[in-house]
Amino acid sequence: MRTNNAKVKNTIVSVYFILIVLVILLATVFSAFSHLASSSKMTFLFIFIGFLILFLAVHFISKYFEYDSDGKKVLLINKGLLLSDYFNYREHQLEFNKSRLKAFQFRNYLIYKSLTLYITNSKGQVKKETFNVTLVSRRKRRYIGQSLSKMIKNNTKPTN
Repeated sequence: MRTNNAKVKNTIVSVYFILIVLVILLATVFSAFSHLASSSKMTFLFIFIGFLILFLAVHFISKYFEYDSDGKKVLLINKGLLLSDYFNYREHQLEFNKSRLKAFQFRNYLIYKSLTLYITNSKGQVKKETFNVTLVSRRKRRYIGQSLSKMIKNNTKPTN
């Protein structure tokens, strides 16, 4: 099974655009917010910190995710959405044999969702890998979970 969340890239670009327009708008009319603080410098500082928090939250959450379980190996890729065609600045890639998967877990936080895989290495130790699946739709996460459950079921079957 192959899936990704490439369609969400336009949405994230739009969110960045809206954030930038909002900052420009607030910078031009920040005198309207003068009642928040006694000085205009403090008001500008509040606006700047608020924008910075929103920008970093969007930057942290927005990642491209790709899942490919065709064949004997599984490939998972997480990378940044913006400028990822030119730079490998936030890429996390994992490729492993299906027989090495021991467990997986989806975690849902307030605004962040993650997929954690537990994989055995060649020494028999269990290695934990985490991927950002926040922007993957619920239906695709369910399909990924079904695919991973099937692999675990095949791995735990007793061999004759």
